[in-house]
Amino acid sequence: MMPAYFVAHGAPSLVLEEHNYTDFLKSFPRTQPKPKAIVLFSAHWESRTQTISAVPDVYETIYDFGGFQDELYRITYPARGDAGLSDEIGKLLKERGIESAVDVERGLDHGAWAVLKLMYPDADIPVVALSVNRLLSNEEQYRIGQALAELREKDVMIVGSGGTVHNLRRIDWRAGEPAGWAAEFDGWLEEKLLAWDTESLFQYRAVAPYAVEAVPTTEHFIPLLLAMGSGDQTRKASLLHRGYQYGTLSLSCWKFE
Repeated sequence: MMPAYFVAHGAPSLVLEEHNYTDFLKSFPRTQPKPKAIVLFSAHWESRTQTISAVPDVYETIYDFGGFQDELYRITYPARGDAGLSDEIGKLLKERGIESAVDVERGLDHGAWAVLKLMYPDADIPVVALSVNRLLSNEEQYRIGQALAELREKDVMIVGSGGTVHNLRRIDWRAGEPAGWAAEFDGWLEEKLLAWDTESLFQYRAVAPYAVEAVPTTEHFIPLLLAMGSGDQTRKASLLHRGYQYGTLSLSCWKFE
């Protein structure tokens, strides 16, 4: 069965950077199975209804940020969609009583293309992008992942793109190490993920240390629960990489088998 993954996308400039995490993402095709298609939940596509991309041809590249290097705005990621897979996702969600909608125009935002450009630079794997809805409960997020789990049996890779610690207001541009509270939150999270303690994870904002500091808004954390939900059958999590940028942005990758 194709694993599911949570992949941190860091700052938009990640795709231009050179460090341990970008080296890890570039090595991804050599260390992990190659999928036939990728289903990706991006923290930067929010909607009140679970929305499924169904572009008829090639995705446009969305530059949903400002003030970065000129080179960043020249990068493209011309992945193709997969209409059949988009339709299948809609049916799987409907079977679980989950309302969904289809979007045939939206391109790939940087939560999607920045990591995919590093992982699969040739853009030769079909992609179906999915939105996140921060109004749902954590249990509901997990159930969306569960609904799509059987896609993994067809060599479809499910990816959640976000950040377990994502506090832009507390950034320290000179920081070489994570803030103590950031590391403590991620340590708690690691313990609960490895134990597959969904009860604690669903209540993380109330019970985890420094949860409000680490997750001031939830859209970057939700993709973790979506990817994890698709691994509910086997309930095996492993941490493939963890690092930090600027003290308060985590660069982690989790694998769910």
